[in-house]
Amino acid sequence: MQHVEEDLQVRWLKLRIKLKEKFDIKPDMNGVLLLIGVQELGHGAQKFDKEQKQDLMHIAICTLLTESGYYRNDGLDADGWPHFTQLKPLPEYNLAEQENFLKDHVLHYFQKIGF
Repeated sequence: MQHVEEDLQVRWLKLRIKLKEKFDIKPDMNGVLLLIGVQELGHGAQKFDKEQKQDLMHIAICTLLTESGYYRNDGLDADGWPHFTQLKPLPEYNLAEQENFLKDHVLHYFQKIGF
């Protein structure tokens, strides 16, 4: 199991380095989720307030976990923001396991979009 976790951490670090090269930032998990949320919203780069940033991170998490069947995308609201329905409960992990669970989904997302 240790080898799998080390591989995950290496792939995570490589993704962060790639993001730094592309966007001149080396984001932590919240920054990566924010980037995914902005990408999925599709409104382009703009200024977002604190609540909107939280909403963008929620969009990112729902988008990531849609692939594993935890959420379903229900489409866009009148303002063009996506909405999701939770289909099954999330696994009960400790904090480190939760982060690794998300990292794995983030890495899959960037692989899927060819980044």
